[in-house]
Amino acid sequence: MTQTTHPVLPQTAGLSPTRVLIVDDHPMVAAGIRAILETYDDIHVVGTLSNGRDAIDRVAELDPDVMLLDLNMPQISGLTATEIILERRPDTRILILSMHDSPEYISTALSHGAMGYLLKDVPTEEVKLAIDTVMQGRRYLCTGASESLKPLANDAREPLTSREQTILLELAQGRSNKEVAIALDISVRTVETHRKNIKRKLGIASTAGLTRYAMEHGVLQGTGQGR
Repeated sequence: MTQTTHPVLPQTAGLSPTRVLIVDDHPMVAAGIRAILETYDDIHVVGTLSNGRDAIDRVAELDPDVMLLDLNMPQISGLTATEIILERRPDTRILILSMHDSPEYISTALSHGAMGYLLKDVPTEEVKLAIDTVMQGRRYLCTGASESLKPLANDAREPLTSREQTILLELAQGRSNKEVAIALDISVRTVETHRKNIKRKLGIASTAGLTRYAMEHGVLQGTGQGR
């Protein structure tokens, strides 16, 4: 497990239960996590949702302190949902849940603002530990996620920004510039500029090349592609 210090976010010093929202498109997974968390007196599960669109639409209503967010969901990927939710409610602590341990994917999730990454095979008590850790303003990576990130230390390629990583994911799934612009609420011209910068940084000339890069580096894992 790797922990790095983040600025402590405001909280009520334990006077109120931590409000947790679970977002996973597998009902049995969501129900199992909820059953575990509801055994703790200091946690209040405010709801379970099955897709990223509902998470975005209902986050203000449900007002979670911590969101357990799956990456492999229909309609909107967990990465895109993370970015949009944090733009609207930056105090929300997002913990990514995934069965994928691709280092590129973990790094991308963290760069989008997620405060932690948990593989779905971690012991049940580790979910509670991760929630407590991010509520203290610290990042939490399970051991498998931490180990997967180590190979990235020697990568000298110019890194993509969070926005560029999001657009790469959208483009690699076959979406047009216009479709990406609508999904991210930005202009088509902005998408085109980001697309050019992505190709330059990665040394890739074609959209097919971007898709191939995304597949080889695990960027498409967890998006529903190839299910």
